[in-house]
Amino acid sequence: MKKQKKKYSGALMILSALAILAGVFAVGWWGDNRAGNPSAEVDLYVYPGSTAAGILAQLKPQMRRPASLERVFRSKKVADYLKPGHYSFGRSASSAFIARSLNNGWQTPVNLTLAGSLRLKGEIARKISSQMLLDSSSVAAALNDKALLARYGFTPSTVFALFVPDTYKLYWTASMEDILDMQKAAYDAFWTPERDAKARRLGLSRMDVSILASIVKGESNYQPDYAKLAGVYVNRLRRGMRLQSCPTVAFVFDYKKNRILNADLKVDSPYNTYTHDGLPPGPIAVPDKAYLDAVLNPSTSEGYLYFCASPSFDGTHRFARSFSEHSANAREYQRALDARKR
Repeated sequence: MKKQKKKYSGALMILSALAILAGVFAVGWWGDNRAGNPSAEVDLYVYPGSTAAGILAQLKPQMRRPASLERVFRSKKVADYLKPGHYSFGRSASSAFIARSLNNGWQTPVNLTLAGSLRLKGEIARKISSQMLLDSSSVAAALNDKALLARYGFTPSTVFALFVPDTYKLYWTASMEDILDMQKAAYDAFWTPERDAKARRLGLSRMDVSILASIVKGESNYQPDYAKLAGVYVNRLRRGMRLQSCPTVAFVFDYKKNRILNADLKVDSPYNTYTHDGLPPGPIAVPDKAYLDAVLNPSTSEGYLYFCASPSFDGTHRFARSFSEHSANAREYQRALDARKR
């Protein structure tokens, strides 16, 4: 009996030890594979050349159980499979999920916002490179790549029209081709049958609309005037008058001049609308949707052919049907400008 009791007692001890070990294992497994680890939202950028050790050192201070993440990094061999990208992890993310995400490149999309003046390719390149993994030189090279742009139906001279200012979601590691694909999709979405019909009624192509919209953008950021400004240019085109737009001349000088002088109006360039008839060869900036729609819905009925800045300096314009009326408006603006300088 005593021997049987000892055997029974020994078996219970072994079973108890196994149960304890199983419990410890289960708790550890749960802690690594199911339980959330981050103490707060984690936003992580993994650059090419980053090491697992460096990423682990960056993440551990943000974890509730740093040892768990370190253990899983070893078991999942993150050092061998780590992929560049942008990753976001909430408080419910387990150590195993974090490691698998980094190994498999399960990225969290970022916002790419295209907005602002965007008057030069360098500005576009800096805007994109500041938000994406791409460097500005590769973006600039793509914007001048004839073969690449031809796949989208554009050229280095017309590429501004391809871009549709907005905020887009895509992966931080996206290529320039991915971004151009996204822009082409946005461009095609903008040009609905209704908008195409409006352009045809005006006798304009899609590119004509983009060029005019970019000129209107160069003239004003006061939205109530957009349609009137567009109307002036549409009316001038219909009458065979030169557009005579200072922003087109500023474009020739890469917008480096603070003020366009009379001598500048003689610069030899197809973009100089003071010396060349019709539209310039391409847009002089990336046109926003509001400017495109203003050109598609121009205010032409008033018959305005001229405009100048208002002497109130509030961003508005004064419009005129005749050159004499325009000259009077221009003189009043000049007097106000001289008075302000004094």
